[in-house]
Order: sequence, then C-alpha cells, then structure tokens
Amino acid sequence: MSLHGADTDATYDRAGFGARSRLGTRPAIVVVDLTAGFTDPAAPTGSDLSEVVAATSSLVEAARPIGAPVVWTTIAFTPAELDTLPWLVKAPGMRGLVEGSDAVAFDGRLDVRGTDHALTKKGASAFFDTGLATVLRASGVDTVLVCGATTSGCVRASAVDAVQSGFGVLVPRECVGDRAQGPHDAALFDIDAKYGDVVGLDDAIAYLKTL
Repeated sequence: MSLHGADTDATYDRAGFGARSRLGTRPAIVVVDLTAGFTDPAAPTGSDLSEVVAATSSLVEAARPIGAPVVWTTIAFTPAELDTLPWLVKAPGMRGLVEGSDAVAFDGRLDVRGTDHALTKKGASAFFDTGLATVLRASGVDTVLVCGATTSGCVRASAVDAVQSGFGVLVPRECVGDRAQGPHDAALFDIDAKYGDVVGLDDAIAYLKTL
C-alpha cells in the first residue's frame, strides 16, 4: 500500500490494515459490468476499457481449465424503474442502461458462454439482491476474483460484499478500470487495505494454475 505516501502507509499499518487475505482452492471469477455502457467511450457512462477487457479475457481463459465458475453481471433497468430508483436520481447518467438496449449487452470481445452465470443487478454490488452468494456457495466456491468496472463503484462494492459474505477476495489490477484515474487508485488502495488483495494479473493467473 503506497499510493498515498509513507505517512498514510504508517497510519494504516499501525491500525492493522493490509494483511494478506485467506485464499482457498475453489475460486470463481466475477466480472462486473463489462458491458457496452461502460466499455464504449461513446456511451455517457463509458470509457475506453480495452486493456481491462483484454486482461479479463486472459484471466477467464486461465480459469476455464480448472473448472472455476465464471459469473458476468450487467446493470439493466426497466422503464418503470427509471423513475423510482433513488440511485438513478443521484446518478442520472445511468438512465441509459435500459433492459434490452445495446448499452447493457456484454462487450463482444468477451468469451461469455451459455454455461456461465449471467446476473442482472440494480445496485452497485454484484451480490446485492442477485443471489450470487448462494450460487457461489452451491458451487463450493471459497475465493472470488473480482474484475470489471468501475473500480471505485461496482468493483469496490462487490469486493466489500464478497468478503462480508465469507469469501477470500483477489482483485487483479489490470482487470479493473474506471473513468478517472484518481478514483481508480483510491479504490484499489482501499480494497487492498481492508477487503481483499490487489495483485498483478500474472500473480492471479499463477494462483489459478496452482490449482
């Protein structure tokens, strides 16, 4: 943890944050919202996440041979929800994420298979009101590798809920992205301090290969 200087590191070390997570032998890959609305820079809520898409594809490819479950999430709202959900009052730019629209479709560069889990969410966390924790436990999962967008929003929320649900958490830094660097860096610092291990893509793949 060195994003904010020696004083911050010393403060967090003294408080007892930043220990390494307990990782198990049955991981799952949770890919959060790598949909056109977030990966297409032409979309109001989007940015160029081509490198994140490529890195996530590499991680998913490494997970396939060991049979690790792969979960894909999208945010999609019905027309009725556009005028009822408080989140869309706070973040009106997300009103374009309407069910059935191109914005909520998974990025076409991703290898999304029919045997994978695909979940639609209405909130930030991949776990909130989606049944994801139940799905993972039913598969015997003990560790979650969180990828996707945005680092400071849905990725961070998913990492928090993952550890609160009893899973070890890894976040490969190349597999997450945001629309601005400052929030991205701050979220990775926060995740690594309190909720999971932020690691390089090579280290995440090496972990999968040991299984």
